[in-house]
Amino acid sequence: MKLQDKVAIVSGSGRGIGRAVALKLASEGASVVVNDLDADTADAVVAEIAALGGKAIACVGDVTAEDFGERFVKAALDAFGGLDIIVNNAGYTRDGVIQKQTDEQFQAMLDVHVTAPFRILRAAAEPWRAMAKLEAAEGREVIRKVVNISSTSGLNGNAGQVNYAAGKTALIGITKTLAKEWGRLKVCVNCVGFGLIDTRLTRPNDAPDATIEIGGKTVQLGVPAGAREGFLAQIPLGRPGTAEEAAGAVYLFCTPESDYISGQIVTVAGGLGL
Repeated sequence: MKLQDKVAIVSGSGRGIGRAVALKLASEGASVVVNDLDADTADAVVAEIAALGGKAIACVGDVTAEDFGERFVKAALDAFGGLDIIVNNAGYTRDGVIQKQTDEQFQAMLDVHVTAPFRILRAAAEPWRAMAKLEAAEGREVIRKVVNISSTSGLNGNAGQVNYAAGKTALIGITKTLAKEWGRLKVCVNCVGFGLIDTRLTRPNDAPDATIEIGGKTVQLGVPAGAREGFLAQIPLGRPGTAEEAAGAVYLFCTPESDYISGQIVTVAGGLGL
């Protein structure tokens, strides 16, 4: 129970990697604020955590809403009296080669992968500053954690993903900047770049669950089967990662063992991109 008495917020934690992260942090003792667009989906994860003996609440909503960051942070403070871990995980893809991408399609990726994490982190800035000041006055050191979720597309680029890659690269810049700004607050800010993890975003795009509704629009998820096979052929470990393996990488940055690691990007891709 390495995260006993810690409080975590995990955006996009109703399904896939986010759900696995929420369950992993809760299994190690953290109280978790679960987020999803759909209330039933978020509540189901809360129920899973409760069934394991953990503590969780749901904060339902679109992370791109202007007030979401403040509401997300406040949910943790009101329900659990603190905030120790922020995982910026929410996101999706809207692929297309550049000549076929609209301004709206490009901006949507910046909104969810850059502006939303920025607002969540900005909302935490003042509470964390006040907590750090109090703890310093008491002679205590409390290390807090931010884990931002990027991608090999943000690290290396990927054809058809100029919008997604731009957003995920920007998140690396946020990571490195806040590692410098928040070191004085005893906050470690790190980033995990995922490769081919087995979720709705990376399965064949003709799968039954390969669409989602966002902002009243139907968004196609997944990748063409041929492209997926091409990615698989490049992975030295020979397979996609699981959501649980992805969550394990996030968890590493939340543990006490990583209390002197900040501003780093770890690629979790089975060797892809070496």
